[in-house]
Amino acid sequence: MKPLIGVSTYLEASAAWGTWELPAALLPAGYHRLVQRAGGLAALLPPDGDPDAAAAVVARLDGLVIAGGPDVDPVRYGATRDPRTGPPAHERDAWELALIHAALASGTPLLGICRGMQLLNVALGGTLVQHIDGHTSGTAGRFGEHPVKPVPGTLYGDLIPTELTVPTHHHQHVDRLGTGLTASAYAADGTVEAVELPGPGFVLGVQWHPEMGEDLRVMSALVASRRGAVG
Repeated sequence: MKPLIGVSTYLEASAAWGTWELPAALLPAGYHRLVQRAGGLAALLPPDGDPDAAAAVVARLDGLVIAGGPDVDPVRYGATRDPRTGPPAHERDAWELALIHAALASGTPLLGICRGMQLLNVALGGTLVQHIDGHTSGTAGRFGEHPVKPVPGTLYGDLIPTELTVPTHHHQHVDRLGTGLTASAYAADGTVEAVELPGPGFVLGVQWHPEMGEDLRVMSALVASRRGAVG
């Protein structure tokens, strides 16, 4: 049976499709398509009002993806809000942090994408830089691109051992690394582009958007991983 990979989703107060305009759980189609192309079964995980339910959800999964999205609330890492930081998404922050902690506790393979990488860092006690320039296309609704360089000898470096040009759209990034995390890829300007938790399990975050590109290697590695102890 194909591995079941859960992907966190947005909860929007109003979304329009056809003749309807209603509250909706949303996710760009690139995410579930990337899971499917990499050989997994995609299960979409809307925010739950009870973060305690996260452990039961993760227990049914073979892998977990925390998707990109809005800025992490700076209160989560003890910072004063920068005026350029977007509005908080309290329910999503709480739910996805609970999912991350449940995955780490159970040894469930975990991949954080963009916001998901930042939230993984925050979950482990790290902090974020709230604004940088040069990591978007400069046009609303469009992705930019730039090369990232792997750190040899890391999980990411073993998966993708050469420089890779990636789709990117973010204005925040990792500042202080969370406990136990290692930086495993960088942009040319020194921005941390991938983090990982060394050990026998699969815990990786990437700052870019693999769901918008053609390279399957990161997602394929998640799908191929198996639940086990994470050290």
